[in-house]
Amino acid sequence: MYKNSYMEKIGKKAKKASYNLSNLSVKKKNSVLKLYSQYLKINKKLILNSNKKDVIFAKSKNIKESMIERLKLNDKKISEIINSINQIIKFKDPLEKILSSWKRPNGLIIKKKSIPIGVIGVIYESRPNVTSDVSALCFKSGNTVILRGGSEAFYSNKILAKLFKKALKKKRCDENCIQFIESKKRKHVDYLLSKMKDYVDIIIPRGGKSLVKKVLKKSVVSIIGHYEGLCHVYIDRDADLNMAINVVKNSKMRNVSICGAAETLLIDKTCLKTHCKPILNKLQNLGCEIIVDKKIKKLISGKIKIAKEKDWNTEYLSPIISAKSVNGVKEAIEHINKYGSFHTDSIITKNKKTAKKFLSKVNSSIAIHNASTQFADGGEFGFGAEVGISTGKLHPRGPIGLDQLTTYKYVLEGKGQTRK
Repeated sequence: MYKNSYMEKIGKKAKKASYNLSNLSVKKKNSVLKLYSQYLKINKKLILNSNKKDVIFAKSKNIKESMIERLKLNDKKISEIINSINQIIKFKDPLEKILSSWKRPNGLIIKKKSIPIGVIGVIYESRPNVTSDVSALCFKSGNTVILRGGSEAFYSNKILAKLFKKALKKKRCDENCIQFIESKKRKHVDYLLSKMKDYVDIIIPRGGKSLVKKVLKKSVVSIIGHYEGLCHVYIDRDADLNMAINVVKNSKMRNVSICGAAETLLIDKTCLKTHCKPILNKLQNLGCEIIVDKKIKKLISGKIKIAKEKDWNTEYLSPIISAKSVNGVKEAIEHINKYGSFHTDSIITKNKKTAKKFLSKVNSSIAIHNASTQFADGGEFGFGAEVGISTGKLHPRGPIGLDQLTTYKYVLEGKGQTRK
């Protein structure tokens, strides 16, 4: 059987480091993170120079502009990375928590206790901040991590990982708690997914549809993540118009390239005449292309495309939105559950009963009432940072922060009890 010696070595080091990491106190872990944040600040120029190399490479490969925007670093973004690390430092230790406990009639005390997952493999594209966020979150939650970023962000990811390892070494911790695959060869990713079940406990993909599809197809290790962000905003008949305009504008146009950006607008047919034109005009004035169904087309002037079936399940990640009229909240829910990706969906309404129905019936991992879909973010949840958003039905679901990177064990305490 084929053995990839490079990846085998990484796997063995990661497994060994996970045992060493389990012995570290939260105080020690926080001291490493603090030093890492200092290294990021001191080496800002080096990080930006590495990032420039990646941007030049990405442009030479004609990579989409939306991906290049995700790739770019600047002073502000590096400050945000540092702030994210500092927030993680402030969080309580997620390990050794007693999640629940109870006493059985025979006197046995049963406790459910949080523990690390073990070794986590993270495969991601474009965003260099994922390297620092994931490294910090995994380290604080007691997990070792194997990082494989996209080739377009190779130098940025490499320097960010190198600085973390430098902080580990300075604090006399196992440097292999964080390992970055320093190769662009795809065979290493394939091996990580298909041959490293003995070393890796969880794989987390973070990137576009093709990346996640590949991971889902090839991985023999359990996966946490999301396929794509087909997010919806539903404008109910009882929606406040000004609120609807502002929320839709923010959901779509604040940042069109993130997975929490709205891609489809659903409008109750009974408020089309009052709500449709002001909302869509606002989006058009901001440079957003509108693709609509035939009912909405009758209300909007100008050259506007008629939506096809494929538009309802398209993640644009650009200033484009599809809009459809629906017959009330029931049809809105049906549309979302048919075409959505279980990511994030929002309802705008003053009717609490309608909101309750929407929030309970959509299959989204994040369901929102009267707020933007762009709150689908670990930082906005108060998690400090996130590894990604999970849209699966099994744990964890939604933004994956510190607490979500743990699993649990049952601890039974007895006094010599034996089973009859």
